[in-house]
Amino acid sequence: MKIVKMSAVPKTEGTAPLFTGPVGRQAILDPDDSNNFNFGIVHFGAGVRNKFHKHSGDQILIVTEGTGTVATRDESVVVSEGDVAIIPAGEDHWHGAPDATAMSHITITVKGSQTEQTET
Repeated sequence: MKIVKMSAVPKTEGTAPLFTGPVGRQAILDPDDSNNFNFGIVHFGAGVRNKFHKHSGDQILIVTEGTGTVATRDESVVVSEGDVAIIPAGEDHWHGAPDATAMSHITITVKGSQTEQTET
């Protein structure tokens, strides 16, 4: 068993080309902690989201604070604290806080899942 105290998990800044601006990240699990999945928190400042992308494995997003958007090529849904989005492998999507409020979510992905950006 492993207990993670979120207050002890450092928040690092991420500025990958996948994001429209800087995001904060907290890696809840170390890569060797699980054989099956990755688990972390991403903090999007107001106006920041990721670009269209897809994963080779399923992704689950659990909104932990704020209000944001999860969108596919066909629909866009406003999400807020407590909402859960399930994104199947291969579905082109984006998520974040494109409007005036910040949003944070837990992201859970299949271990070894690859991300492919589909919008530049």
